[in-house]
Amino acid sequence: MSEVKLVATARTEFGKGAARRLRRAHQIPAVLYGHGSDPVHVSLPGHETMLAVKHANALFEIELDGKTTLALAKDVQIEPVRNVIEHVDLLIVTKGEKVSVEVPVHVVGESAPGTIHVVETQAVSLEAEATHLPQNVEVDIEGLEAGAIVHAGDITLPKGATLVTDAEAIVLTVSQPQASADDIAADEAAAELAAEQSAASAADAPAEA
Repeated sequence: MSEVKLVATARTEFGKGAARRLRRAHQIPAVLYGHGSDPVHVSLPGHETMLAVKHANALFEIELDGKTTLALAKDVQIEPVRNVIEHVDLLIVTKGEKVSVEVPVHVVGESAPGTIHVVETQAVSLEAEATHLPQNVEVDIEGLEAGAIVHAGDITLPKGATLVTDAEAIVLTVSQPQASADDIAADEAAAELAAEQSAASAADAPAEA
């Protein structure tokens, strides 16, 4: 995705009280750091930031005091009860620089009929250019039979990206669902009931003359 442009404001007040006042004003506390520079504490527009961080590895173009800085959201702290962003850590990057990021696994296709797939690893680590970070990697399971295993090294990576996760790490497995003990007991009970009802119907039937 293209850079998300956000206008930041320098922060001079800190602490929980200051952070609450910012959030009431629909702003989000954040810090810019990296490349040997001192951390810069800023506030970001709440709604635009919330929409941007929904995308994995979104690249931010932060404008502060007339200067623009590229940054990645490395840590987003979310208050779990109200599901609101409390703080964002932004890592400064430059064009052409390579960074390591976690990329979600996206499954496409359908495995063979009668099978199920289980994603064992929800995300893999890649190294890629900061300005060309993938939002996900695709794992195509079309037609895979029971017993198939997809390793990290089997994934087709986006152009320019290299795998950091162990190539032998299991990302996905395909199997044939096994009936649980409860399912088997329920089937047996249903069969016994059907047999009893059939026998009762035969006993109640009038005898032929």
